Amino acid sequence: MKYLPLDPSIFVENRKKFVDKMEKNSIAVFNSNDELPLNGDALYKFKQNSDLYWLTGIEQEDTMLILFPGNPDPKFREVLVLVRPNELKEKWDGKRLRKAEATSISGIETIAWLDVLDGLLQPMIHLADTIYLNTNENDRKANLVAVRDYRYAQEMQSRYPLHQYRRSARIMKELRQIKSAKEVEVMKVAMDITDKTFRRLLGFIRPGVWEYEIEAEIYHEFLRNRATGPAYGSIIASGDRARILHYVSNSEQCLDGEMVLMDFGAEYGGYCADLTRTVPVNGKFSKRQRQVYNACLEIHRYCVSILKPGISIMDYTDKVGDKATEQFLKIGLIRKSDVKNEDPENRAYRKYLYHGISHHLGIDVHDLGTKTEPIKPGMVFTIEPGIYIEEEQMGVRIENNFWITRNGSIDLMKNIPITVEEIESLMKKK
Repeated sequence: MKYLPLDPSIFVENRKKFVDKMEKNSIAVFNSNDELPLNGDALYKFKQNSDLYWLTGIEQEDTMLILFPGNPDPKFREVLVLVRPNELKEKWDGKRLRKAEATSISGIETIAWLDVLDGLLQPMIHLADTIYLNTNENDRKANLVAVRDYRYAQEMQSRYPLHQYRRSARIMKELRQIKSAKEVEVMKVAMDITDKTFRRLLGFIRPGVWEYEIEAEIYHEFLRNRATGPAYGSIIASGDRARILHYVSNSEQCLDGEMVLMDFGAEYGGYCADLTRTVPVNGKFSKRQRQVYNACLEIHRYCVSILKPGISIMDYTDKVGDKATEQFLKIGLIRKSDVKNEDPENRAYRKYLYHGISHHLGIDVHDLGTKTEPIKPGMVFTIEPGIYIEEEQMGVRIENNFWITRNGSIDLMKNIPITVEEIESLMKKK
């Protein structure tokens, strides 16, 4: 790993939170993700199962976690299962974790090898009444591939048909949406790296630069600051391409007079940052660009003022829609008649702001969390309103990350330049 070792108490405390939610005399088993084939004999870069990482901090493939708080033998109340180091495999693919290293990362004392798992796990299953199995229940998931979690669930239910089964995902969704102070400290490192990267870009962007060159600058700054890499595919969209929400081609030239929308964030220690800024390619906003940008910033600041404990994302989005309507009237995008005659299910402002305003952030960029229940202290959200004007071939989005407190929120990206004046000043210095 490129990042510095994290405090293992993060994962110790996370496991305790999960165990406290388990039913009496139950056992939970978590699996790592599959290593997925690419083409030929190649594999996609391995990415650990987010739930397993949240519980252990282990990024290695073929890893399992067993939690059995009621085990009569205290030594086996939590067991981390790893692939046994193999000299030949290590010559090809690199070193695998030893027991002491895995304990240092996870805080788990009992480490077992995968090749002796059956003899270890079966007696535990026989002692338990209920088995918790994990599934990916992120509401945004659209993947129909039968990944390891689902295959393992079928195998266990076939092998032990008379046990009761529970979904770990319900507990994980409740727990992972609340970030501890220690988790937020890790996220802040990812955001600090993202801050340094944005400032680097302000000194680099100029007419004639290519979108992929900006992306290359992002990778360079991320890696030199110990980030694992980008938390997601960076969006570098100049001109009219800024209206494409998930534009990732990053293949066109940035022209004088255009703006470039950049949506990117570093991943550090398994946790993500998610920033969006829109800047003028030539370093100076035109009168209209400034007007649209400031309207977006006004919506952003309004979002900050109402994203507090007690409101749901659905109610919050409705209120933001009212503010967007007010701003769009002010800058001439919609008319009063458009508002008067709007369809409540497709409001007039949606022509120019057609995505959600906030999402949970954490180990996943679109992290686990509810949309319908009231927001709680400890959650981390993005705030990212946008304005997309087809007639003017223009797109603007402004995004920061916020940690919800008892009375409001803390802007975790408060030091990152955001106003027209700050951006122009820094771009002028290049």
